[in-house]
This record gives sequence, structure tokens and C-alpha cells, in this order.
Amino acid sequence: MILIDSFGWRENLTDGPLADQYGGHFKKLSEGITPTIVLCDVYKSVRREESEQGALLVAAQVQKTRIIHLTDESTFSATELSFTQQLPTADSIVYATSRRERCSVVTSDPRPERLEGVVFRE
Repeated sequence: MILIDSFGWRENLTDGPLADQYGGHFKKLSEGITPTIVLCDVYKSVRREESEQGALLVAAQVQKTRIIHLTDESTFSATELSFTQQLPTADSIVYATSRRERCSVVTSDPRPERLEGVVFRE
């Protein structure tokens, strides 16, 4: 199981310079998980930069993964991670979700790069 964060989704969608490094993770979306904060961020980005229709198509792709909703427990865990690891809220939610689900996070975001279980693409 793997969690692809917003950076990875955007790289894949825009065929960005790191898209090839993320490519293999998108072949088995049914084995992935996605926190709702990532779904929100990706949908928002595509809607802002393209169209609502494009955003809905992307949301359908993201929903091929198992969507993980924010619970009270994961909220408190994310808050602690935000303080102890100096992470922004969204990053702490993503990381807390990966810890709870016992999976790695694939990202090109340098903020969580140093954390255990983070696969950094550069």
C-alpha cells in the first residue's frame, strides 16, 4: 500500500519533470490510499487551473484509491506531528494518515523528506 501526496498527483497529471518517478505508483491505484485533504488539494488545483469538468475527471481517478477520511484520532495525531516535526497542517494530516495505515508516502515535497516512511522524489 502507498500514499501518493498532492505533489505526486500534480506531477502525474501535468506530465511534470518527475512524472516518470511517480509513474509506477499510478499503475495500481486500487492498492493506494488517499487522505481527503489530498483529494481536496488536487481537485482544487485542477479546477483553478483547468475546469470543473477536468477536476471531476481527476477526482474520479483519485477515488480509485481507498479514500481515508479525517477522524478525531487522526486530527489529534496530525496536530502532534505538526508541532513535533514542524509540518504544515496538510502535510501533518498526510503523514499521520500514512502512519495510521502503515504505508509509505511518496512525495517531492521537501518538508516531510526527512521523516521515516517517506519516499522522496527529486
